[in-house]
Amino acid sequence: MDRKLLDILCCPVTKQPLALLDKAELAALNEAIAAGGLQRADGSAQSEPVSEGLVTRDHQTLYRIDDGIPVLLADEAIATATIPGFPR
Repeated sequence: MDRKLLDILCCPVTKQPLALLDKAELAALNEAIAAGGLQRADGSAQSEPVSEGLVTRDHQTLYRIDDGIPVLLADEAIATATIPGFPR
C-alpha cells in the first residue's frame, strides 16, 4: 500500500490512525476465518481469507484491503476481540 495513502487514512468510527497488519496479526485473522464463525460488525460472516489489512492504533478494530483498496466501511470492520490469539 502506498505510504502516503496510509499516512492519511483513519478509522471512520474512532478517527484513530491505521497501520498495516503484521504477519502475526494476519495469521491470527486468517486462522479465525478458516475456523469459521468470524463476523463483521454488521453480523455478516467473513469467509474469505484476507491478504492485507489495516488495524487501529488501539488494536481493537481491523479493516481488510481488497485488491489494494482499503474497505473502510464501519459495517465491514472486524473486532479483534473476536479473533482468538490476536496479538495486542
